[in-house]
Amino acid sequence: MSVMRAIVLDHFGGYDALVIKEIPEPEPQAGTVVVQVKAFGLNHAELHMRRGEWAEAAPVSGIECVGVVKSCPSGEFKPGQKVAAFMGGMGRVINGSYAQYTRVPVTNVVAFESNLPWEELAAIPESYATSWTFLFRNLEIKAGQTLLVRGGTSALGQAAIKMAVAAGARVIATSRSKDRFSLLEKLGIQRAEIEKEKMSEWLPESGKLDAVLDLVGNSVVVDSLRLVRRGGRVCLGGWLGGLDPIVDFNPLLQMKSGVFLTFFGSPHFGLPEYPISDVPLGDIYADIEAGKYDAKPSKVFKFDEIREAHEYLEMNQAAGKVVVVVE
Repeated sequence: MSVMRAIVLDHFGGYDALVIKEIPEPEPQAGTVVVQVKAFGLNHAELHMRRGEWAEAAPVSGIECVGVVKSCPSGEFKPGQKVAAFMGGMGRVINGSYAQYTRVPVTNVVAFESNLPWEELAAIPESYATSWTFLFRNLEIKAGQTLLVRGGTSALGQAAIKMAVAAGARVIATSRSKDRFSLLEKLGIQRAEIEKEKMSEWLPESGKLDAVLDLVGNSVVVDSLRLVRRGGRVCLGGWLGGLDPIVDFNPLLQMKSGVFLTFFGSPHFGLPEYPISDVPLGDIYADIEAGKYDAKPSKVFKFDEIREAHEYLEMNQAAGKVVVVVE
C-alpha cells in the first residue's frame, strides 16, 4: 500500500491540532477521481473545522485544490489532466485537500487548460465559482445595476467585486477598516464604506440598491434587506460576522414587501441543481490569464507551514486568498 504525506486534524483546537503524518494514499473507486494535489486555497470553513465549530470535520481538512488526475476509473477524466476539485464533502465527510493526494466525487471535479502557475490556479476555484454563482445565478446581476458587497476585502468579496465590475455593475463595497479602502478601490469599485450595523439608516443609496451580497452574515442580513429597492435581491453568502443565528427573525414585519432573500453555500456544488459544469471555470481562468482581472493569491505558504498559514488567515492578515503549495 502506497503512503502519502497529509496534514491530519489530530484534535480540535489551536494550530497544534494540524499534524503532518504519513497515511495511506487513496485507492481508485468508481465515481471518483484521485487527484495529485499541487496546491490548495485556505478557507474560513477550515478554521471552524479545526476549532470543532463545524458540524462535520474529516481527519484531513481542505475543501478545494488544483492538481492533476492520477486515476479516474469511470473514465470522465484522463490521467495527467489538469483539474480543480472542490466541495463534494471534501474536508467534511471525506478526506480533503490537505494532502499529496485526495479522492473526490467525479461530480465535483472540473478540467481546465491554463499556463498559470499552480499557486495562482489554486486561488481561484472555490472563491470564484461561488462568487460567480452569487452574482449571476442568485442575484442575476446585470450591467448598470448597483451592487453592495458587504465584506468586500474577503477572498469571496474580492472575487465577486472583480467579476461584477467586469460585468458592468456599479459596486459599493464595505470593510471594517479604512486601511483596506485602497485595496477595494484598486478593484474598480465606485466607493468604499465602513462596515457597521444599520447601514440602511445612513447609506445614501438605502432603499434604492439593486442587490446586496452579504458576506458578513446573520448579524446584518435583516439590515441588508432594507437596503434594496422593490424587486431587489439580497444573497446571504458568508459568516464573517460569526455563526450565530438571526435573532427573532420575523419576515412579515422585518422585510420590505417585494424584495428577495436568497442564499448560496458552496457545499451545494455538485448537487443536481448546482452542477459544477454550470460554472464557466475555464472561461474564468482564461479571463485571468488574459489579464482581464488579477486573481493572484495574497500569500503563499509551503505544505510544512500549514500552521503559519492558518494563523495568518485567522489573524485577519490576509488581503485575499491564502494558498498552500504541495511539493
